[in-house]
Amino acid sequence: MSEDRQEQIHHFVVTAEQMQAIEERIFKAGMPVAALMEKVAGKITQRILQIWQEQAMTVQSVGVLAGPGHNGGDALVVARELWFKGYKIKIYCPFSRRKDLTGTHAQYAGSLRIPIVDDLRLLKDCDVLIDGLFGFGLEREIAGSVATAISEINQWNKPIFSIDLPSGLHTNTGKVLGIAVRATHTFCLGLWKLAFLQDQALEYLGTTELIDFDIPLLDIKAVLGQSATISRISDQSAISHLPLPRHPLAHKYKTGHLLLIAGSRRYTGAVILAGLGARASGVGMLSIAVPKSIKPLLSMQLPEALILSCPEYDDGIIRELPQEVDLSQFDAIACGPGLTPEAITVVQAVLNSDRPLVLDADALNILAQMKPILTLSQRHAPTVITPHPGEFKRLFPQLAPDLDDRILATQKAAQLSGIVVVLKGARVCVATANSIAINPYSTPALARGGSGDVLTGLMGGLLAPAALEQRSIVATVQSAIWWHAQAGIKAARDRTELGVDAFTLTQYLNLKDLMAF
Repeated sequence: MSEDRQEQIHHFVVTAEQMQAIEERIFKAGMPVAALMEKVAGKITQRILQIWQEQAMTVQSVGVLAGPGHNGGDALVVARELWFKGYKIKIYCPFSRRKDLTGTHAQYAGSLRIPIVDDLRLLKDCDVLIDGLFGFGLEREIAGSVATAISEINQWNKPIFSIDLPSGLHTNTGKVLGIAVRATHTFCLGLWKLAFLQDQALEYLGTTELIDFDIPLLDIKAVLGQSATISRISDQSAISHLPLPRHPLAHKYKTGHLLLIAGSRRYTGAVILAGLGARASGVGMLSIAVPKSIKPLLSMQLPEALILSCPEYDDGIIRELPQEVDLSQFDAIACGPGLTPEAITVVQAVLNSDRPLVLDADALNILAQMKPILTLSQRHAPTVITPHPGEFKRLFPQLAPDLDDRILATQKAAQLSGIVVVLKGARVCVATANSIAINPYSTPALARGGSGDVLTGLMGGLLAPAALEQRSIVATVQSAIWWHAQAGIKAARDRTELGVDAFTLTQYLNLKDLMAF
């Protein structure tokens, strides 16, 4: 696969309905279903054997779970090919009715004397399992004997390789339909399905990879359009939208000026972490507005930043911005980390400004007390909000029931407000009214207090030069999310997932290391 094709194929994300439409085009054009099944199953078999070798797995016997549809047909072809390579195979296929092609493969497997059983217990002594019970498009909940079988399989603690999707997951939402196979490795066929980017599916997917079976790009674009509505953030796209290389005549006033408004006497760490994130972005000028009493702490941690002393309440919360501060002098504003919900005047001021704006943390909590949808929709400058699910529910309570499908909920919020909505989670989702991009890279190491503050600073620092140079705000936001996640992943590899506190994360924002990584 060429690098250009690989980049494009990995960029697309499809729903079950879109995948079905693409396959129908292929078959209508003359691709025999049987030929495609042989091709796909051959690629799966090849990858399974490679993985066993790479991981030094000792495998002699394989249990294959074959469903009644074409997913089961794929599994039966894999079973046959592994049989020919000398592995002991047992096939569990408890369905009396099968699609014609699947039935033909089952018949041939039987002629080879491969055991086909309807008693799952006969597979318990197998070294690994291959799950081909149900593929994409499953809508009904799994019940009865099949549900009992999946429950038993999940308790065996064996390596499970799922074909296309772990059986029991909804293709679009990633929701568990009654019960689902907990795979250790999943081969997504053709194009990434939406479920692979939904948080609720992650504990079932295991390690994932795409099996490209050469779907013509013309067929993909005929269904998805020239610009896909849903996409994955890739390394190449994220890096390409960073402000690199810089112009040889660049100077600090041409590389962006960010105003970061954050912190309080109680939450000094939040503003320091956000400031360190902004520093790592390479922004030309960094001004930080903080309560007057904590200015010395910021000057020590970020000596290159211009620290603005703000009038404060007795408990060290910003009361207002200094009168001499003209918000129009900044290229972008990031506001929220550590402010406390009492810093209402400051948040109102930035919302009333004409500057590109990133709102996070307490700025979102303050916004939620206003009329958030009306307030955001009335802004004429680019606006980005970065809520976690709890903040999202406070901002958009009418969308709380939709959070079972995070991707759909995020886009609905963007359509209602007219802004860029970044919903945090294991798979960060970036939505506008017309597009959705999901970051497929993540690590639980980022589930630490303060990591979001780092992202706010980093994003604001990238947004300032993007706004100055009139580059894509949405693409810049995606680049910031990618950068932040990659730093977390690298830090976790070096220090384990327990060793990545937010300050440590800032030390891993070295872009050169991440691009090589």
